[in-house]
Amino acid sequence: MNKHVLIFLLAMPLAISHAYADDVASGPTVKISGFGTAALTVADTDKAQFARPNQAAGAARTARTGVDSNLGLQANVTVNPWLSATVQGLARKDGEDDFGAELAWAFAKAKVSDSFSVRVGRMGLPVFMISDYRNVGYANTMLRPPGEMYSQVPLNSIDGIDGTYQFSLGDTSITTQLALGRTKATLATGPDSTVHVEGKSIVALTMVADHGPLVLRFGRAETKLTINDSPSLNTLMGSLRAAGSGYRIAQLGALADALEVKDKKASFTSVGLGLDWNNFLVQSEYAKRKTDSYISDSTSWYVMGGYRIGAFLPYYSHASLKADDRVNNTVPAACPPGYPAACTPTLRALSAGVNTMANTRNQLEQSTDSIGVRWDFHRSAALKVQIDRIKPKNGQGLFVQAKPGFSGPVTVVAAAIDFVF
Repeated sequence: MNKHVLIFLLAMPLAISHAYADDVASGPTVKISGFGTAALTVADTDKAQFARPNQAAGAARTARTGVDSNLGLQANVTVNPWLSATVQGLARKDGEDDFGAELAWAFAKAKVSDSFSVRVGRMGLPVFMISDYRNVGYANTMLRPPGEMYSQVPLNSIDGIDGTYQFSLGDTSITTQLALGRTKATLATGPDSTVHVEGKSIVALTMVADHGPLVLRFGRAETKLTINDSPSLNTLMGSLRAAGSGYRIAQLGALADALEVKDKKASFTSVGLGLDWNNFLVQSEYAKRKTDSYISDSTSWYVMGGYRIGAFLPYYSHASLKADDRVNNTVPAACPPGYPAACTPTLRALSAGVNTMANTRNQLEQSTDSIGVRWDFHRSAALKVQIDRIKPKNGQGLFVQAKPGFSGPVTVVAAAIDFVF
């Protein structure tokens, strides 16, 4: 997002407010609010870096402020009792290891009735239990959402339309949401490399049931996924197709078509639970990701439990991420008799390339045990300290810039002050 455009969009509500300053009774009202996190993060290794999803660099033995820090500004404009608009800008470390500004939200909302509302514009992609406030540290118990879960859909927003309908069944409040649209994002794949990801024809359905201290959530999202500008993937796909055509081995072209991420069906199904009862706090999510491409199907989950003691809330969580499938490498081991001498070495090189890609995608498996404490020392600020013990399973896990010989487990320590204003 162009920073000048972001500033313009954030300034619009102030301009509208000024324009209607002489007609307060009938004109819009504007509320400006914000949130942020100032954090310091360090790990006990120099062979890899701990980072959040879509960060090109992270923390190692040298502590960094950028991993868990951010700053958000939000403007809410109420035009009349049934029409409003919201704009939210967010600054945080991005895929180019800069503090980039992005337009997180920019939507108009129409309240059709007391139970039904419609939004149009850019909104949070509703795939997680805390999708709408995942970046608002003060609104969350833990210092950060578990990476094992929240890395599986690294797309944060949707451009389109959604409708929300609320009703009651006895003492239970039910909220249903249907979102339609598309999204684009630039994601980091290395210290100096990014890919462009596009999700078309997104359909996301969410149902939430609130019953006293208990919250239950179900979500299902589907899209047509495309990944562009990946040099390694494009080279491998091109080589498979060229060899398949040149040597007349049809299965090479078929393998390239199966692995390529171009308008491929992808889905994310999740369930969540939240409990806030008698100072006990529980939060958990379980999710399945599926794609018709080389991107691994996955199972991710976490459980967090805490207990309030005055202004303090100690907590523990366990999170896990597992790849559910393996790439079916159908490259033949050798060419039939009579083929050119270069054919078999070419097939072996292609097979090695497919195996390397398969191994890379399966190296993301890991689990994390976390302990932490939250101290609400002010009505609009909280101090958090969290220690994570991260255990990659087959390689680097979710760490970035891993060096040869890296293996876990790794301990990550972070301290943060979350605030709202």
